[in-house]
Amino acid sequence: MEIPKHPWSKEIPDLLFELQTSKDGLDVDEAQNRLNFFGSNSLFAEERSKISMLVGQFTSPIVLILIVAALISFFMDHTKDAIIIAAILIINALLGFYQELKAETSIRALQRLTENHVRVLRNGIETILPAHDLVPGDIVLLSEGDLVPADLRLIESYALEVDKAVLTGESLPCEKNTETLASEDAPLYERHNTLFSGSSILRGKTLALVYATGGMSEIAKIAEAAQQRSPDSPLTRSMRHFSKYLLISIVAILTLLGIISIFQGRSFEEMISFLIAQLVSSVPEGLPIVITLILAIGAFRLSRHKVLVRHLPSVESLGSTTLIATDKTGTLTEGVLSVKETHPLDRDELLRCAALCNDSHDGSGDSIDVALSKWLGEEFHTLQHAYPRIFDHPFDPNTRMMATVNRIDGDPKLYIKGAYESLIALNENYPEQLEQIQKAHDDMASLGLRVLAFGISDHHWEEPDKAPVRIVGLIAFADRPKAEAASAIAQAKDAGIRIIMITGDNPITAKVIAIEIGLSKENENVLTGNQIDTLSDEELLEQLTHTSVIARAMPENKYRIVQLLQKQGEIVAVTGDGVNDVPALKAADLGIAMGNGSEAAKASSKMVLVDNNLGVIIDAIRQGRVIADNLRKVLFYLLSTSFGEIILISMAILMAFPLPLHPTQILWINVVTDGVCDKTFAMCDEEGNVMKRKVRSMDKQFFDQSMLLRLAWFAISTASVTMILFAYLLKSHYSYEEVITITFTTVVAAQWINAILIQKESEPFLKNITRSVSINPWLWVGISLGIALQSVALFILPEWFHVVSPDAEMMGYVGIALVAIFILEEGYKWVEYTRRGGN
Repeated sequence: MEIPKHPWSKEIPDLLFELQTSKDGLDVDEAQNRLNFFGSNSLFAEERSKISMLVGQFTSPIVLILIVAALISFFMDHTKDAIIIAAILIINALLGFYQELKAETSIRALQRLTENHVRVLRNGIETILPAHDLVPGDIVLLSEGDLVPADLRLIESYALEVDKAVLTGESLPCEKNTETLASEDAPLYERHNTLFSGSSILRGKTLALVYATGGMSEIAKIAEAAQQRSPDSPLTRSMRHFSKYLLISIVAILTLLGIISIFQGRSFEEMISFLIAQLVSSVPEGLPIVITLILAIGAFRLSRHKVLVRHLPSVESLGSTTLIATDKTGTLTEGVLSVKETHPLDRDELLRCAALCNDSHDGSGDSIDVALSKWLGEEFHTLQHAYPRIFDHPFDPNTRMMATVNRIDGDPKLYIKGAYESLIALNENYPEQLEQIQKAHDDMASLGLRVLAFGISDHHWEEPDKAPVRIVGLIAFADRPKAEAASAIAQAKDAGIRIIMITGDNPITAKVIAIEIGLSKENENVLTGNQIDTLSDEELLEQLTHTSVIARAMPENKYRIVQLLQKQGEIVAVTGDGVNDVPALKAADLGIAMGNGSEAAKASSKMVLVDNNLGVIIDAIRQGRVIADNLRKVLFYLLSTSFGEIILISMAILMAFPLPLHPTQILWINVVTDGVCDKTFAMCDEEGNVMKRKVRSMDKQFFDQSMLLRLAWFAISTASVTMILFAYLLKSHYSYEEVITITFTTVVAAQWINAILIQKESEPFLKNITRSVSINPWLWVGISLGIALQSVALFILPEWFHVVSPDAEMMGYVGIALVAIFILEEGYKWVEYTRRGGN
């Protein structure tokens, strides 16, 4: 048996014949056979094993370099060095493994979305079964509040309204009926005789035929897209490029120095010592941990700004975001209908009709009724108590009206609300009133508002569709923009971030909202999902350059847009709350789910907003930029110190000098400088107003020309001053052990100076010294701890580090070198600052 194609375009008898079933449903044996043939009505995905996730933590080039250094140290009996490096590797691997394990929940959440029980006809007898036991050909019964368990074709329905925003993004309830056939290629939102798995019944009831289950349903197509791997963050990509070039550089340097060492006639033991020293100095082994730590602290800070982080690297992605593809409902708008405009002909009767012809209760019920009760406020309850209901006519999808009969001053009166077209056909208003009503209706409809008419009658209260009605007014409803939306969009524009609204709503409504919040201009066109389907990638990209609103978008449209924008170099953040958003959330550089959204959306995202508000996203981007700046600073710090050590040791080899630093000392330097200082970079305050700065391109976020030149200057100047001092002292009366003590202390203190100068990237240290000292108070705590630890190495355990306890004269040489280093590095920053025009 095959699943019928295009069931929304076929009559029920034909479908029953194709699926070899009847309105009484399948018999038990046949249902079991089909369950064996088609499989369970659920979604499955291969889960990545925990072992593969753990092994994956050891595959990056930096980690491989450290493993080689640890192995060489171990085989050369440098056990302490090997243990320290191995410990760092294991800690970092466990942190990465834990984060990755938490992230593998997307498909399981989609499975949970389809787990429920449903009423099914088997052999003409109603029974309740788990939804995962449904098969094509089953007949199900659904009513208000039920979750749709599979893709269904309606057989019978009464006053049926469905919320399918989770699939299509439409903010208004959708009316469904059995009669309307759609074309074979009709999009989801035009298939009025079908229900889709994952949507829910808001009103009415239906008898429906199951035609697709599990992997054959529309939700399964979305689940398939959710299985694709999300793109790496800009930080991850930058670090991958950096690691590759670092590895190539290290191999080239070691090869060159190895050849030079052979010609110098150095012993094998000495060459191995040089090799270990170069490996240890060349790799900032604390870099993976400090990046994780800064991102974790950033995630904690974001949580205080109503943003929950599910994927740590996404913290930095916030700061790199160049474009936000946001949905409309719930993010830019309130997500609930409210009264937008009114046109009363008889205000008292309009208020009375809105209150009496209303079934909402304590803020729940039909969205229109709830909106009216909120609009009326206390008057809603006052009017309902004053004029009791005698009889009611529930909403009829055929007449598109609802009516109640209430006692007014002892006499029954009919109150009707419904579609404008339905009431205008029954009206008994004067011609001049009709012209006025028609114009008001057209004006409100042109704004994308949902317009209802309200009327009264003294006749035919038992048959409201035959009663002569006097229209007392019109009320228009809309999903109101959030108060903060306009200011959030203005802030985004100032920061160089572009925003595109992608919604399932109709184009008129979407454009009106976009204009109201300052996202779009009056003369700007709206692109629709149907139009997107007809465009090539090149044509769509051209349209996207001047389009801010995309309406009637299907999941595949949103997904395609995200991928095309990424190919253009955009760092794309996508917001969403429904299953229809999952493919785009997964494909985006930064998927942001709404806190009240579906579990599928939250599980596919990298961040979850507690407050569904674009303003929260913009605030989070500010925090992300501060975090990205701090990551940039810590990368500069760690690399400049590492490169400084590489250059220093390379100079010693080229000049046929002994090692200026012992491998153990290099490891200790990394502990008392990098180890105590780099963790504090996460606490550095915002430097200037980061939201007034345009977004840095991905390839320049961390390693742009100015940073690389500054890095080279800092590394060369530190290494050169230290080498000059080392060469001078070798010819003095000091022993080699005393000389290496001075060199060791100089390198340590120079790196503390480096950390202090790096806290402000945009201006020199001596420019606004108060700010320079206070921008990161925690750095001084780190340096103080480093001084204490270095004192232990020099004065308590000197033999462990191949040094002697220095006297005042030796420390004087250290002081002279530090002054020279400070002048060179601070001078360079003043030159940079002057060239930028003092900003």
